[in-house]
Amino acid sequence: MIKTFFRSSLATLCLLSLPFAAMADEQSVAAERLNILLSRANTMSANFSQMTLSSNGASLQEATGSVVLKRPGMFRWHTDPPAEQLLVSDGEQIWLYDPDLEQVTIQKMDKRLTHTPALLLSGDVSKLEENFNITVIESGDVSEFLLTPKASDTLFDNLRLSFQGDKINDMQMSDAIGQRTNILFQNVRTNESMQQSQFSFDIPSGVDVISE
Repeated sequence: MIKTFFRSSLATLCLLSLPFAAMADEQSVAAERLNILLSRANTMSANFSQMTLSSNGASLQEATGSVVLKRPGMFRWHTDPPAEQLLVSDGEQIWLYDPDLEQVTIQKMDKRLTHTPALLLSGDVSKLEENFNITVIESGDVSEFLLTPKASDTLFDNLRLSFQGDKINDMQMSDAIGQRTNILFQNVRTNESMQQSQFSFDIPSGVDVISE
């Protein structure tokens, strides 16, 4: 009787573990698929339109601009006037320039993927599965990934990446208070040659410099 009970319990435990094993396997497949798509673009340039919504769906901010990225970890993100800003990274530090305030802030780049979303498009994506729970839904040539950070001290609660074919289509972030920022990319071009000078910043004379 004891042997029968033991075998029955063991079989039950094995059966209960199957959904978890399947879930882990699905996440590994999703992470590998996303890694492949992101790694195909050593460089990227695009225009973008951005909208930030409150938790009740009200529009808080709209903006347009352009972005260029280059692995590993370099990017130049320019937001058009009237709320003009320029964000530049050489892979080690970041310059945030606000022409209206005549101010530039310099800080060491946080290389954690959960703290710097731009690094998902330009940084080291080999540790995606270590940082996120990932699921994917594929329909035709559209692949949509949902990334939920495993750590608690993150910039966003979840992030959605959508690809059409092998090119990024849009990125949507949701934070702890329910705000959503959606970035739609247009005219995406990948693996073109880029000037290294785009990823450094010459501080204009007369502006305030804040180092963090």
